[in-house]
Amino acid sequence: MRLAERPALRSLTGSDPATYAQHPLHAAAPAYPETNCYTDIIIELLHAAGHEPLAMLGHLVRMDFEGDQWTFFKPPPEDLERLFAVDIHEMQPYRPLPAMIAEQLEVGRTIIVELDSFHLPDTASTSYRTEHVKSSVAADAIDHDGERLWYFHNAGLFELSGEDYRRALRLEPLHPDVLPPYTELVRLDAGEALRGETLRAAARETLARHLLRRPAANPFARFGAQLERELPALLEGGLEDFHAYAFATVRMAGAAFQLAAAHARWLLDAEGEPAAAAMDELVAGCKAMSFRLARRAPFATAPRIEKLATAWDRAMAELADHVI
Repeated sequence: MRLAERPALRSLTGSDPATYAQHPLHAAAPAYPETNCYTDIIIELLHAAGHEPLAMLGHLVRMDFEGDQWTFFKPPPEDLERLFAVDIHEMQPYRPLPAMIAEQLEVGRTIIVELDSFHLPDTASTSYRTEHVKSSVAADAIDHDGERLWYFHNAGLFELSGEDYRRALRLEPLHPDVLPPYTELVRLDAGEALRGETLRAAARETLARHLLRRPAANPFARFGAQLERELPALLEGGLEDFHAYAFATVRMAGAAFQLAAAHARWLLDAEGEPAAAAMDELVAGCKAMSFRLARRAPFATAPRIEKLATAWDRAMAELADHVI
């Protein structure tokens, strides 16, 4: 059967990988086109379902340096339920993944599941067929007989088929020591979603609540102290060590504050511009730090960290003045 003659899949969100239009957060060529796999799929899943994902990003003001890495940020389930009536909770993967996915899609829900990027074609420029990396995807449509899956991943909607379908969904025998994937059920009908100014007001309250729980001490200052200690060993290590460190630190922080700046502009309009501009400085500074580290040569970290710490203080103070 030729491609054009294949039976059409029934999309949960009414989307199609061939024509899908990303949310502007991903389509506007930002410094970080992708943030992290989980947050990116929530952005696109909400967008495809008719919601405004910019409303859910207030939690990012709580980004902190955790000792050896920055917070791996994920939208809090309670925020998603309050703003969009979307309920996400863990489920037990005791059945074959295609059967679980098909059953939930049939009743208007979906599943978030951790798959191996080695079998995800949209990662062709990174890990596809080259590296085994766990990554979260959200199912949008499935045809088990035809071995096809439409899935949200990173910054868009994509198709999986054939051998990639079988291996990603673990249809071939696995070693008994291999753990089952982590799976979550996504209910898109857990109440009435907020819209318009009601959504904006709730998002403002959510941001205020998270601001009260922001780090008590400047996280960039603590990151700077750790970076200064780790830099000699990092520069002596291999390229793989550098990439792992950069992803967990400067890239994670930069991507988070890129989204936080967009949230401030959406929520506060002109009032949010000073805070957003300060967070833009964080994004640019983190990106520049990544490039500087990639050169694998000693450099003075203190001046760069001081600028980042000052920008963080300014961003938090501006948001607090307008929201709390």
